[in-house]
Amino acid sequence: MGSSIPKQFLELNSKPILLHTIERLNRFVTNAEFIVALPESQFEYWKELCKKYHLSIPHKLSKGGETRFESVKNALTFVKEESVVAIHDSVRPLVSETVVKRCISTAESEGSAIPTLNLIESLRQLNGDTSIVVNRNNYKIVQTPQCFKSHTIQKAYELEYNESFTDDASVVEALGESVVLVDGNKENIKITTPEDLKIAEMYLKSDD
Repeated sequence: MGSSIPKQFLELNSKPILLHTIERLNRFVTNAEFIVALPESQFEYWKELCKKYHLSIPHKLSKGGETRFESVKNALTFVKEESVVAIHDSVRPLVSETVVKRCISTAESEGSAIPTLNLIESLRQLNGDTSIVVNRNNYKIVQTPQCFKSHTIQKAYELEYNESFTDDASVVEALGESVVLVDGNKENIKITTPEDLKIAEMYLKSDD
């Protein structure tokens, strides 16, 4: 991002991205319990932001780790009852209500659900100094929230960390469980660049 401010705290339409994300999810899900994973050094700053922007949605703070795996593992210790756990990137403030509810309902009935998109660009696979075209229909773009029955995701995160764990679905699959794919929404971008911020601002304005 080229900023000293962690990206989840950058302002989007005059409000930190993370606040947009929490408020959106809270609108879509009744009786949700929120667990926010952050580096412990950012706890006090986050509490100040909550006061400044009047965030009144109850949530627990969980100590983030060196990896996504460690952060999720720590956060899962707060889950005490059998439920559906939805793990969402803090910098995806534009997930749609339809996708959130689809993921949760599918996880309730099938045990898991992750939102995905079809590729629209051509795709090539690198092969040394050359490359070959591959069938884009064999690939999907993966988004969040990734949803699982709580007993499944908690058991999965008892596994030893592996560098192949790029998301929560890959951890669950390492346990031997299958993962159900559902349709995502194209606006549900992960804000990682200044250009993404501009795109998100445009989407938010059209969402009002």
